[in-house]
Amino acid sequence: MPALARAEQRVAKCVLDDPAAATTATISTLAVDCGTSETTVVRFCRAVGFTGYRALRLALATELGRAEGGAGAARAVSSDIGPGDDLDQVVEKIAFADARAVEETAQQLDLAALHLVIEAMVSARRIDIYGVGASAFVGLDLQQKLHRIGQVAFAWVDPHVALTSAALLGPDDVAVGVSHSGATQDTVDALAQAQANGVTTIAITNFPRSALASIADHVLTTAARETTFRSGATASRLAQLTVVDCIFVGVAQRTYADSQHALQVTYDAVKGRRLERPADIQELRP
Repeated sequence: MPALARAEQRVAKCVLDDPAAATTATISTLAVDCGTSETTVVRFCRAVGFTGYRALRLALATELGRAEGGAGAARAVSSDIGPGDDLDQVVEKIAFADARAVEETAQQLDLAALHLVIEAMVSARRIDIYGVGASAFVGLDLQQKLHRIGQVAFAWVDPHVALTSAALLGPDDVAVGVSHSGATQDTVDALAQAQANGVTTIAITNFPRSALASIADHVLTTAARETTFRSGATASRLAQLTVVDCIFVGVAQRTYADSQHALQVTYDAVKGRRLERPADIQELRP
């Protein structure tokens, strides 16, 4: 939606708010409901990948039919958390949104792009990762995973440090920008600086038409929906972490022997920090 023209965004909102009504409404009715023209409705359909309004209606009907196949999912798929929901409903809707984000991210992940990302990271001299806010935690998780298998990786959450990091990278390096919206200025600027130095750039974002995606050599997209109280922020992180896990396992698989050794020695280094016996825990009590 953020990449659409304002009038097309109104059409998108109408469709998202009541997809069932859109499957039966004529193009004229939908245009009137959205306060726009039939031409704008057609432009919207083409902007999101359909040949016209009829193709959009068929796709919506198919998706709604699939959703109705699950009793719990049918209740939650188009619903949001409201002030009248009891705690059982809140938990159900959050769990549904989170599970759906992971499932849909996996379904639409571009495997060709993922393969290129893995190959670039395997051969990289170093990997620098940029993200702020909630995406910073995802960047730190990717750094931790890559570091454990012997890859030289750094996650930078301070915008100034991120820019200085990007300025020092070169063609043998990889830079990763993580942003749900793809419009976070600090992350976009750091990735742009890296790109200017000939670095292989990667974007992890929910929006393939975003500013971040436009400056990346490879784009890996998530599929998370925002909901009331920004519970979608949790869903977006889970979707991003799904992509991170796919990258990590792919890199570890390509460097199997070295990764297995690194995982073992790093496990051995910290295993003494675990409290595994009840007696150990008892000794800590006053």
